[in-house]
Amino acid sequence: MEGAAVPRWLLALTLATSGPAALAQGCPKTDPEAMALLSALAGRAEAVTYEGVLTLQRGNGQRMMTLRHGVEDERVSEALTLLTGQEAQVVRDDHPLDCEHPGHRLLRAAADLEHGDCGLAGHYRISTAPGERVAGRQSVRLLLQPRDMYRHGYVFELDRESAVLLKGTIVGAGGRALERFQFASVKVGAVAPGASEGPAAVVHRAAHPHPATPEAGPTAGLHWVPGWLPAGFVATDGAGANSLRRSYTDGMATFSVFVERLREPLRPGEGVVREGSTVSYARGLTLGTAPVLVTVLGEIPVNTARMVADAVRRVR
Repeated sequence: MEGAAVPRWLLALTLATSGPAALAQGCPKTDPEAMALLSALAGRAEAVTYEGVLTLQRGNGQRMMTLRHGVEDERVSEALTLLTGQEAQVVRDDHPLDCEHPGHRLLRAAADLEHGDCGLAGHYRISTAPGERVAGRQSVRLLLQPRDMYRHGYVFELDRESAVLLKGTIVGAGGRALERFQFASVKVGAVAPGASEGPAAVVHRAAHPHPATPEAGPTAGLHWVPGWLPAGFVATDGAGANSLRRSYTDGMATFSVFVERLREPLRPGEGVVREGSTVSYARGLTLGTAPVLVTVLGEIPVNTARMVADAVRRVR
């Protein structure tokens, strides 16, 4: 939806991970306090009702919006409404509170730790620091610093009482803030009715397809796979070999790969569009004898998107 694009981590406003269990042998040392904080966030934040006014800053642009997150009868409803620019709203209705997506499972690493999987700690250095006051509430700071060049870093300010995300910053190379979200005012525990469309001129109702459902597209008959993915990224759905799109996550960052069949090859070159932490990278390739346009879209560095696109290959 034009003018209303928001990052996945802002829409979700929740993480999930293992508790402060001992890491598998050979995994990096992790701050037990940080892991406990992540565990508290996973168990409490999504189940808390809250609403408020927030700002989202991407580069030199800034948007103001309202977020309403209501929980009733073990089901979640959300409405994110722009207050500046285009009248637009993103709505998620009647979402099961216990619904677990691939990103949640990837971060809930307790069972996998016994099998040598370090989970999120294998790809981010996770630590805590004293927080600041945000929207009149005291926070605890949670830092996730990437262990490689293939992903961004994150700085979260979590409400000390409820673990609700009050402020979040995505950090790029050299510590540069790429994107920042922050509540200007918030009511935690306030009665928030279910999400409704309201007066917005454009309303996008968030879809919730089953992750095991394959998606067919105009690449039918053209079987392709990503020849390379950054360590820690896994598929978020059951896309088939001839799907138009496949999506991947490491539990924090998310990106999608699109492959579109063309009538004739494109001239050599590439196209890059960046907005905050989100990059869209596109280039023409030939898979076998078929010319295609490959696009990588997500919250990853440009070089990561380029490497993923270059590695797409055809399979029989």
